[in-house]
Amino acid sequence: MSWINARRRRPAAGYAALLLGLVVVALVYGSLTSRGGATEASAAVGTQQDIEFGKDLFQANCSSCHGLEAQGTSQGPSLIGAGAAAVYFQMSTGRMPAKEVGAENERGPVTFTRRQIEDIAGYIDSLGGGPAIPAPEEVDPRKGDPGVGYELFSANCSQCHGFAGAGGALTYGKSAPSLNASTPTQIYEAMLTGPEAMPVFGDGTITPDEKRDIIAYITATRAETNPGGLSLGRTGTVTEGLLGWLGGLGFLVLVALWLTAKRKDHVKAESEHHS
Repeated sequence: MSWINARRRRPAAGYAALLLGLVVVALVYGSLTSRGGATEASAAVGTQQDIEFGKDLFQANCSSCHGLEAQGTSQGPSLIGAGAAAVYFQMSTGRMPAKEVGAENERGPVTFTRRQIEDIAGYIDSLGGGPAIPAPEEVDPRKGDPGVGYELFSANCSQCHGFAGAGGALTYGKSAPSLNASTPTQIYEAMLTGPEAMPVFGDGTITPDEKRDIIAYITATRAETNPGGLSLGRTGTVTEGLLGWLGGLGFLVLVALWLTAKRKDHVKAESEHHS
């Protein structure tokens, strides 16, 4: 008995017991998580496969402007570092592939499926950084405050898009598009990436919660009944009434000018007849 107690007091015995305990814990943990590890490995392989699909689609449809490795050419900019959000915005709104090289791209028909767009976006994202596509909860307008969104939109967006997001003219023949057809994801991505003449509103300028408030305001506003009845940027009855009055007055002036011209022709014809 004393011999056993003496052996227990030796440091080597303690280390051996600790090592044996760690081995047992590792074996138990491995058996419990082996199924989860297999699932994660399959997901990683699927993600890589999606990226390969995206690369094939990119090289077949986009490389003529952006280069085989997205490095950019004289026809289009480099997309390395642009991020998945920029690709998703441009392609999901039909701005890309571009209809005309060098022209300002406007919303148009979408030529790719959502899965294809996500694959191409994943490939561009794999080349190096950039904003990611926001998760559904990040763009959910139900989680935003339309009142706060109105203040933010008025301070940062209404100068170009109009107070109700109906769009407006910019300098040098450019224009800010209407937001009526934009999805919450596209609005969020536009703020993140700054397409065309739009500035980038990073999270340091407008926080993710504030972006969601802006989305809440835009979606709530366009769901309301048009106060004026006409599609004039939701400017209301006063402005639309003034426009109608000016249009009617202009029409009456044209009629008066036409009648005056006809009377002059009639008088001239009678004068020639009598002479």
